[in-house]
Amino acid sequence: MAVTQQHSGAAYNSLTIGSKIIGSITTDSNIRVDGTIEGDVKCAGKLVVGEKGVIIGTIECENAEIMGTIDGKIQVKQSLALRATSRVKGEIYSQTLTVEPNAIFNGTCAMGNPTK
Repeated sequence: MAVTQQHSGAAYNSLTIGSKIIGSITTDSNIRVDGTIEGDVKCAGKLVVGEKGVIIGTIECENAEIMGTIDGKIQVKQSLALRATSRVKGEIYSQTLTVEPNAIFNGTCAMGNPTK
């Protein structure tokens, strides 16, 4: 189920555990994914993928914190953090990248301006 919530005065979207979306998502605010998305995600803010979260597709966002599973292309304009529980397969384009010990990343990475 997709839910819009208020947190500290800012709205963000959430896909809860057990929910699955097949198709693309576009949001003008932050989004947290704890369910599964099979499709592209465009986020004007920060994308957070929880430990149980799965995205299979292309991601475009301002910032991202990944704790779950990604299979596809990740384009982050500013900062991408791969936490210890993350599993990423595919391409990464980001201005900055943080990879914690035990994070799994198989693919290619290009640093700098991802829009070029």
